[in-house]
Amino acid sequence: MKKIKFLPAQIFVIALFSIIFTACSSADDGSQTARIMVRMTDAPGDYDEVNIDVQDVLIKSTTDSDDTKGWVSVGTVTPKIYNLLDLTAGVNVLLADNVIPSGYLGQIRLLLGDKNTAVKNGVIYNLSTPSAQQSGLKLKINQTLVAGATYDFLLDFDVARSVVKAGNSGNYNLNPVINVSTEATSGVIKGVLNPVLEGYQVEVVVAVGTGTISTYTNDLGVFQLNGVPAGTYTVTLTPEIASGKAPIVINNVKIVNGEITNVGSVSFN
Repeated sequence: MKKIKFLPAQIFVIALFSIIFTACSSADDGSQTARIMVRMTDAPGDYDEVNIDVQDVLIKSTTDSDDTKGWVSVGTVTPKIYNLLDLTAGVNVLLADNVIPSGYLGQIRLLLGDKNTAVKNGVIYNLSTPSAQQSGLKLKINQTLVAGATYDFLLDFDVARSVVKAGNSGNYNLNPVINVSTEATSGVIKGVLNPVLEGYQVEVVVAVGTGTISTYTNDLGVFQLNGVPAGTYTVTLTPEIASGKAPIVINNVKIVNGEITNVGSVSFN
C-alpha cells in the first residue's frame, strides 16, 4: 500500500539478498529494505584515456576474506567500458541503483572484465588485471544500513596510482587504487497509532518539496515513511471520513540522513 515512488520493486533481487542479509523486523516489507546507489569517479592521471571494463558490482554482509561465499550482485549493473578521464572534476557515473535488505553491509566488490586499456601519446596499451578479473576489487564498507534510508557510495579511482608501467617491458598493469565514501541521503519517520482505529484506513503523509511521501498504518497501527531527505517536516495522519475522526498533524519532525526518527505513539481524540 506504500506510495513511495522512487524505490523500484526488485522482488527477485531482494529475495536473493535475503539469503545473506539479516533484515530489520518491522511492520511491512518496505521497512526491511534500504536503497543503495553506487557511483564511480576519478582523480586525473597523465594519460589520454584509461578505459575500465566494469562487469558487475557485488556486495557482501560480512568482512571475512572468504572469496567463495556470500557475494551477491546488486543486480542493476549493465556491463560497460568507461573512460575514467571522462569522470573528473566532479563528474561521476551511476553504476548501480537498487533496493536491498537493510542491515550490516561489510564489503563492495567491483568486478572488472579483460577489456581494460590505457592510451598514452596516442598508443593503446592493454592493461593486465589478473586479480581484478579473478575475484574483483574488494572495498571495505563496515556500515549498518537503516531500513528505509538511501545510501550513495562513491568509488573514487586514483588513475595515477592505479595504472603502473611494468618495468622496461613497455606494458602497463592495472592495480586499482580506489577510495570509497558513503553518504546517507535520506532518513525514516516511524510511529504507531494507539489505540488502533479499528475498521478504518489511516493515511500518513509528509510533504517533500513539491511532492509527497505517503503510506498507511498497518493492522497494528504502525507506520513508516521511508526515503525522507534531511530537514524538518509536518506529518499528517488522515483517517477515512467515515471514521468521524479529524486528521492529526505532527509539526517539527526533524529528519537526519541515515537515521530513524520515531514520533512515538499517536492517538485520535
